[in-house]
Amino acid sequence: MAATIRLQREPFDAASEAAKLRHGRRDIGAVVTFTGICRSDESGAPLAAMTLEHYPGMAEAEVARHVEAAERRWPLLGVTVIHRYGRLEPGEDIVLVVTAAAHRQDAFAAAEFLMDYLKTRAPFWKQIEFAGGEKTGGKIWVDAKSSDDALAERWTRPGGGREAAE
Repeated sequence: MAATIRLQREPFDAASEAAKLRHGRRDIGAVVTFTGICRSDESGAPLAAMTLEHYPGMAEAEVARHVEAAERRWPLLGVTVIHRYGRLEPGEDIVLVVTAAAHRQDAFAAAEFLMDYLKTRAPFWKQIEFAGGEKTGGKIWVDAKSSDDALAERWTRPGGGREAAE
């Protein structure tokens, strides 16, 4: 089954995306879904919105490359990755990762692997807009956090991070 990878401005429905992935399948024993949501604050400061930008074409290819890496590492039966871009307000969905496998360990590990990649290495740029506009801090570009980098590094260590979900 081919993976579904979409970068879009429009909202997505996580439940229907998971249902599409498993429709008519009897070989799937586990489906893991992760939805990333825009928070209402950044380090305690209230947010009005975040804007995500990407380089069309390159971003889809990079996400596809990491989905293929996940498919080589774990016996996956389906993968969906949907990442939104544009201006998102608190409470709006940002990203969806759905992984399907015969066993839960593989589905969980692959979903973690993909999210760690998306948080640290995917070609997206994030700008946050503080509530109150220019008077309370305006907009700033945000770098990947060192804690996210540390999580992503576990997939390069001996054992390949498989222990994360076992």
